[in-house]
Amino acid sequence: QVQLVESGGGLVQPGGSLRLSCAASGFTLDYYTIGWFRQAPGKEREGVSCISSSDGSTYYADSVKGRFTISRDNAKNTVYLQMNSLKPEDTAVYYCAVGPIWAYYSGSYLTQTLYDYWGQGTQVTVSS
Repeated sequence: QVQLVESGGGLVQPGGSLRLSCAASGFTLDYYTIGWFRQAPGKEREGVSCISSSDGSTYYADSVKGRFTISRDNAKNTVYLQMNSLKPEDTAVYYCAVGPIWAYYSGSYLTQTLYDYWGQGTQVTVSS
């Protein structure tokens, strides 16, 4: 059974940091595009970042570039999202998802319809 489980969310003050984890089970993250998405209250879900599990190439949305870092540990079958310099506008439910490897190399980095498996999400709240 394919499963993605996110963890690491919570409440943090502006300027703070959090590290989200996305643990996969039922398959190995050897040759996929793994993405992080988020949905704020009243807004559509948007792409944040993605990584090729093949060679570790990464892509970031402009809104998080320079603040967030995506990485993967294939031995642990886990992908991480390190979030620094957090802002109130980063408040959202964060989801990880897995899509085909070609999604990354075709330039369709965060096209949501290409992602086949999704986690249940973890809440991130940035507030003082």
